[in-house]
Amino acid sequence: MSATAGTSARRPLRAVLLALTVLLATLLAVPRAGARDAAPLDATAAATLTEVTGFGENPSALQMYLYVPASVTENPAVLVAVHYCTGSGPAMYSGTEYASLAEEYGFIVVYPSVTRASKCFDVASPQALTRGGGSDPVGIKSMVDWTVDAYGADTDRIFVTGISSGAMMTNVLLGDYPDVFAAGAAFSGVPFGCFATTDGSEWNSACAQGTVDRTAQEWGDIARAAYPGHTGTRPRMQLWHGTEDDVLRYPNFGEEIDQWTNVLGVSRTPAATDTPQSGWTRTRYGGTGDQAPVEAISLQGVGHNLYSYGVMGPMAVHFFGLDADGPAPQPPAGPCEVSVTTNAWNTGLTASVTITNTGTTAVSGWQLAFTLPAGQTITNGWNATYAPSSGAVTATNASYNGAIAVNASVSIGYQATHTGNSAAPGAYSLNGTACTLR
Repeated sequence: MSATAGTSARRPLRAVLLALTVLLATLLAVPRAGARDAAPLDATAAATLTEVTGFGENPSALQMYLYVPASVTENPAVLVAVHYCTGSGPAMYSGTEYASLAEEYGFIVVYPSVTRASKCFDVASPQALTRGGGSDPVGIKSMVDWTVDAYGADTDRIFVTGISSGAMMTNVLLGDYPDVFAAGAAFSGVPFGCFATTDGSEWNSACAQGTVDRTAQEWGDIARAAYPGHTGTRPRMQLWHGTEDDVLRYPNFGEEIDQWTNVLGVSRTPAATDTPQSGWTRTRYGGTGDQAPVEAISLQGVGHNLYSYGVMGPMAVHFFGLDADGPAPQPPAGPCEVSVTTNAWNTGLTASVTITNTGTTAVSGWQLAFTLPAGQTITNGWNATYAPSSGAVTATNASYNGAIAVNASVSIGYQATHTGNSAAPGAYSLNGTACTLR
């Protein structure tokens, strides 16, 4: 064979090798699955549950699992589903129906997963109970941020639910990040801050046994202290508890109701009570509809492991408003609207409040309820009487402005001292019904 013929014969081979080299280099250079370090968990979950790594700040080395349904909507809502002690993200995925509900309604589910030996979430350390303080809440917030960025998720429709340790984390996340979450649903939990410890322990026996008893104002102040600079709206809360819970005892249920009604500035007296199922008692606070500011379901004779597949998940999703098109319904506004302006100086402030009757009937005699941020004390006021001077305050009409016609307004105000937090209250209710805050 001539030299020319041999060269010609080798050219196709060289071309093939060159093409293969280019193809391999191209494949190695392509980012994996939307910049996620993602790998299927098993053959059955390959198209559904994916682990995401490198999702952002993660001081406690949590794992992130993500479920993006085939039916995901444009600008989808996000639900964070937080597991129980000894559990995991994949266990929460397989043991609850949130993935199938996501397929039905088009939202995304994030499943955080603990890597520490206990498999319990940190709801006790000072870091966990402070916005941006570190530990598990920071990692979960990073998961939410990553999902919002990757999928263009709707930041007005971020929700969280959890069971046991996950229920406690639900309470913590709503306290730490009230500007991130629109609502939460806690199954067998305790109030924000109830499990607080300073010795590094993950367990607080007094809280677990239901012996930590505080006033609604005290519980509200503890939750607000996690993010003292927050002046916007607060997330709604749905609470579930069994009367025979022997792990996180039933008195915690009442303490949670105290806390979140105070945080949301609504009356502790139920606006509605019903029985969705035999043995269940549901109370709603601040509104009577399906998206009331606070909804609490007590299960008679039921223990700690109360979560019922196929029943409770859909009820939580309905409370969030995820089973309807468009944004989740906001807390029932009631027939009133409130606007407030504050002016502050070193240790003092003045607040001007306007109440508008947006209902269909005239108001004859009114009381406006709101909760002052910790450290504020009213020293004098006008156009209303104020009692008490701090904490959960009620402003009662004067003799000359008790009547508010439809679409009419009345203005009141007060002067107060403060110890650093000069923010206005974040919620108001008129005669026991929540108002729209403008």
